[in-house]
Amino acid sequence: MTSMIVTTIAVDAMGGDFAPEAVLEGVASALAADPSLRVLLVGSAQVVEAFAAGHERCEAVATTQVIEMAEHPAAAVRGKSDSSIVVGCRLVKEGRADGFFSAGSTGAAMAAAALVIGRIKGVQRPAIATVLPTAGAPCVLLDVGANADCKPEHLAQFATMGAAYAVAALGIHGPRIGLLNIGEEPTKGSQLAQDAYALLEGTPGFVGNVEGRDIPAGTVDVVVTDGFTGNVVLKLMEGMSKHLLAEFKGALMSSPVNKVAAVVLKPSLGALRDKLDPDSHGAAPLLGLNGLALIGHGSSSPRAVASALRVGAVAVRAGLVGSIATALARVDA
Repeated sequence: MTSMIVTTIAVDAMGGDFAPEAVLEGVASALAADPSLRVLLVGSAQVVEAFAAGHERCEAVATTQVIEMAEHPAAAVRGKSDSSIVVGCRLVKEGRADGFFSAGSTGAAMAAAALVIGRIKGVQRPAIATVLPTAGAPCVLLDVGANADCKPEHLAQFATMGAAYAVAALGIHGPRIGLLNIGEEPTKGSQLAQDAYALLEGTPGFVGNVEGRDIPAGTVDVVVTDGFTGNVVLKLMEGMSKHLLAEFKGALMSSPVNKVAAVVLKPSLGALRDKLDPDSHGAAPLLGLNGLALIGHGSSSPRAVASALRVGAVAVRAGLVGSIATALARVDA
């Protein structure tokens, strides 16, 4: 049997509210779960060298600087060339790593990825994509924060990139693409939505406008919108999921009879919790770059870090970056 090609992911050991402990624990879990995964652990020598010494397939890349959450992203990237975020992106640019993950400053990670790794030829705006749970298979939502203001042609590119990610990361063949709007008719919504609809007509997989209620219903596999709207949708769905699970748990604990029912329902409730938990995917890729860049929540848990590395390895092995470049070239042609 042919062994799987080793996939190398550079990991920012210093990024996140619970770094470096949560990052190190997540990396250890990912390495144990995937024998074809290799990690370049980037950060303070004291942190990364000790960890790498005790873990196979992990190499330490020592740096002397850290970009803090409160720093101005672009200024920090320019002024801290030996920071864990900038060096991690440089490893991708130089071909030493296939991808980069950070749970540190989102703005700095995006800036470094765009400036250091660079964009695929023809990409106007890289977009952050996230995976959302639905009644059926998960769906891809983009953009969720990289571009608060967009032009119609940006949304058209998002659709192409999102479809490529749905195929590579989720294994969805022939993904259905929907444009987020306030109605199904082509003439509904803002001028941006109407103009984007016109550009998307004829795009393989495009099924038209979808409304907010269609996302959890799983009506489409890829939902396209601007970064401002996408971020609001993402935060609303995450907050609502946590609220409903907490309310449901409270109801089950409210009486002795309900507690008995809770014991019976425990396996099903655990599966539901896992399905709604954003940590199951761990990070959101910044699509449109000449390499894979994964952006995690600042509050990433060890499980989220491990999930991010798993998803990143899957995307690399599926040739995500090349697929996006090919799809965009086909559209341009």
